[in-house]
Amino acid sequence: MNATLRRWLASAGAMRRVLSTFAPYIGAGIRVTHIAEDFSSARVEMGQHWYNTNYVGTHFGGSLYSMVDPMYMLLLMRRLGNEYIVWDKSASIDFIRPGKGKVMARFELTDERVEEIRAATANGDKMLPEWDVDIVDESGELVARVLKVLKYSMCAGKSVEAGYSAWLSQSVSLRSGGLSSSSR
Repeated sequence: MNATLRRWLASAGAMRRVLSTFAPYIGAGIRVTHIAEDFSSARVEMGQHWYNTNYVGTHFGGSLYSMVDPMYMLLLMRRLGNEYIVWDKSASIDFIRPGKGKVMARFELTDERVEEIRAATANGDKMLPEWDVDIVDESGELVARVLKVLKYSMCAGKSVEAGYSAWLSQSVSLRSGGLSSSSR
């Protein structure tokens, strides 16, 4: 995370305010309603509006995914600290039932899970844990389930920016014929 973003997201309240004014969130009608002071939990809500409703009158699937996209990555970056690199690796969404009205998602990040990540990456290894996030409607009915895979490792004595640059150059290389990923 660059220095400016680190300053803007230094406290839970600041992170909540910045995310709630983030253009993709405003455009989808998404609000971050809670981030715990220790970054152990968060809550995101989205009301239904003309601009996030699809052709058949339910929530647009892309907006449902946008609700959850950055949250675990940001919470973990704050919990793990600047000596860790955290990337989104992959995601999938399973639409369970049509979503109407207000929907919400909760994120819980236990101390045990954070310590598991620290222990698994202490010797420089990468870790690819999975995170499930349920999106529910106002009555608590499951609307969608998102599976996120994040990638973690320690910076090994480098600055976070240098660590991200090194990791990116190892993972992606330009070749004649296009972009290919060496991490597949």
